Amino acid sequence: MSTGEALPLPDYDELPIATLQHQIRSLPAEDLDRLIEHEQRHGDRTPVLELLRTRRQQLDEGAEPSGGDQWAGTGKPADTRHGSPVSPDSAAPPGGPLRHGVAGNTPERDRP
Repeated sequence: MSTGEALPLPDYDELPIATLQHQIRSLPAEDLDRLIEHEQRHGDRTPVLELLRTRRQQLDEGAEPSGGDQWAGTGKPADTRHGSPVSPDSAAPPGGPLRHGVAGNTPERDRP
């Protein structure tokens, strides 16, 4: 793999292992092989290599790439409409929590 070649996952080297675990599920075997080679040459992180090799073995045993959103579980926003479809008129009135779960133990100022 040449150094100028893009990896199958953007920002791969900065991804936490939990995020990487979600993102690799959508990758085909060839992309996993590229990541394994890259990891061995650069970070050589044992937990990451184990994760990549385990997923590669799953594909060898008949698993299919998920075809799902590779950004799932990353905290990055999906392409969605902005704004809330909920009207402020339908929001619950402000109020504090019940003391000990009993309305009678809650001061009037905290009750809706």
